[in-house]
Amino acid sequence: MKILTVEDDIVARSVLGRALKRLGHEILETSDGETAWTLLQKEPVRVVVSDWMMPRMDGLDLCRKVRGKVGGEYVYFILLTSSDATEDNRRNAADAGVDDFLTKPLNLTELWTRLRVAERILRYTTQVRQLEELMPICSYCKKIRDDHNYWQQIEGYINERTGSEFSHSVCPDCYTRVVAPELEQMKRQALSAKSVSRLPKK
Repeated sequence: MKILTVEDDIVARSVLGRALKRLGHEILETSDGETAWTLLQKEPVRVVVSDWMMPRMDGLDLCRKVRGKVGGEYVYFILLTSSDATEDNRRNAADAGVDDFLTKPLNLTELWTRLRVAERILRYTTQVRQLEELMPICSYCKKIRDDHNYWQQIEGYINERTGSEFSHSVCPDCYTRVVAPELEQMKRQALSAKSVSRLPKK
């Protein structure tokens, strides 16, 4: 993944950058929230790992700006905190839109775990975004065309991308328009067959 790191301490920024590269990620580095926000307007970054306390714009203000941005893919925001961060501080960060926390000094295993979670969340948000966008659907049979030009039932299409299962029922409109007339026709046919069976045999 392409990850933006935001850290004003040059040593901490270097340690974080080396750790992310070691885990196989592409990184962009900035030293404050304002520079990071400018960069985010140009680069398609999906994950931000940001320090909390920084000059010009701190991590919470940066997160609020990211959450206020309309359109584009979801950005997963990880906030770097000190080990003595209070519960109220963490609650304020969560209210600002922070997705996860990493405690300083950095632990490579914890970093790896947080990024694995980020990858799963981002994959699901991308799938949901695709479902919310215009989908090619047949006007007659209502099948949906997927990315490989294959037409499939809408239930299968959504299940593959979200894992959702469907229980089928009948809406009131379809019951009145389709089901009720079919039941009446079946009832008439049954009565007609019953009447014929009662006729005396010759």
